[in-house]
Amino acid sequence: MKIFNKSVIFLAAILGTFSSCDLDDYSGGGGSANLKFTKIGGFINGSGDEGFAEISAFDPSTNKLFVVNPKEIELSVWDLSNPSAPVHGTDISLTGNPNSVAVNKGVVAVALENSSNKQANGTIALYDTDSQALLSTYEAGALPDMITFSPNGRYIVVANEGEPNDLYTVDPEGSVTIIEAETGQVSNLGFTSFEGRVIGNGFRVFGPNATFAQDVEPEYVAVSSDSKFAYITLQENNGIAIVNLASKTIVDVVGLGVKDYSEPNNQIDASDKDNIVGNFQNWPVFGFYHPDAIAFAKISGGKYLITANEGDARDYGGFSEEDRVKDLLLDPNAFPDAETLQLEKNLGRLKTTTANGDTDGDGDYDEIYVYGGRSFSIWSISGGLIYDSGDEIGKTVFDLDATAFNNNEGSEADKRSDDKGAEPEAVTTLKVGSKTLLFVGLERTGGIMVYDITNPASPVFVEWLRDAEDISPEGLVVVKADDSPTGKSLIIITHEVSNSIAIYEVNKTDS
Repeated sequence: MKIFNKSVIFLAAILGTFSSCDLDDYSGGGGSANLKFTKIGGFINGSGDEGFAEISAFDPSTNKLFVVNPKEIELSVWDLSNPSAPVHGTDISLTGNPNSVAVNKGVVAVALENSSNKQANGTIALYDTDSQALLSTYEAGALPDMITFSPNGRYIVVANEGEPNDLYTVDPEGSVTIIEAETGQVSNLGFTSFEGRVIGNGFRVFGPNATFAQDVEPEYVAVSSDSKFAYITLQENNGIAIVNLASKTIVDVVGLGVKDYSEPNNQIDASDKDNIVGNFQNWPVFGFYHPDAIAFAKISGGKYLITANEGDARDYGGFSEEDRVKDLLLDPNAFPDAETLQLEKNLGRLKTTTANGDTDGDGDYDEIYVYGGRSFSIWSISGGLIYDSGDEIGKTVFDLDATAFNNNEGSEADKRSDDKGAEPEAVTTLKVGSKTLLFVGLERTGGIMVYDITNPASPVFVEWLRDAEDISPEGLVVVKADDSPTGKSLIIITHEVSNSIAIYEVNKTDS
């Protein structure tokens, strides 16, 4: 891997901004040269602390950006006709707490959770992007968390997370809602047909007294380029559901396996109390991938799924799986060096799950499992692992700016080493000429990692897009050149902590 003028990039990181990243002389990746990422605009949504901007969707017919604003229970609306000078428009007041938004052919769809009872069914509301008039509403499942249109515009697909209440006494079923855009036909798909099945490969069903359907928690949706299948992450369960959109059926649920942190390319800094920033080591620990966002990509005729392996624990008043390694009773045969491992400077501080690891049921832990892969992964459409970025995200951040390594949304370095590291949160792809670029948002560390994944089995790091004022990227939107008001491809990034939206332009340069 070669990075052009690394000292200059590192200096830019220390100064806190990557406003213009020129890769003319970049020679890694076999052809991602001649690309330049320039921050051409941005704005702050709302006037208070975090939570005024989460997910965005862009409408090319009106050049409007619709921003999920949970704090003010609205869709904030901005005119990006000139992305360098966004203009705040008339916002759309909503009747439920918004979680997600999507746009297709002049229609904006927003997923609304029930504002009075989070465990009750939510609503999908459709608005005209031009007049912003309400077109229709539909009932969804409990806690609709992510919404998207199929590429052909025929289907609206919603992941209904179905989270339990804090006491874990009410646990609604996770589900998938499919709306036929033309007819308004609604299909709500549940997981009861999987009851009693053993999914295997690290798939977890572990909520107290939960059925399979109650335990699954659909998180994020990607739809195939031919609009035939939807792929839905089940984050806490460590799996993916595959949905046939034409037949309106969940055809499969697959486990994603685990990551072995004892392998050479899977090193982690496991402690925030070791007084060493970037203390990369191998440890006898397994990690669930626990994907958040997912993207579908068709590359050279092949079909792939890409996940951001953020990690997530169930931690409620009525039930919590979360503990630290120092508090586990470790099996003396599996861990003869337990006393040393459980020191805070080693594995003691690392957050682990009590729901997995007691393989023989004798009350002590034979294996240690943690949350998330601290990585992105590329999978086959049946859930087979093709590539995982291993420890590259953590090591790349450390190399470019050690002060940002495993920090907590702009705080001191190393603060999230005992948890889930940089927390890859969002993923999306963009075709630029013959190349396919992947953008990975880092929720805690901040910024967007750019990779060339034209060869899905061997991605190459290209750049880290970061501005110190933009904290905690939550949503990524790519605008193709044909749909862009500038005539150049755009990357629009929504940050939930800083309430900021950053707009980057992708340019080809002469070599």
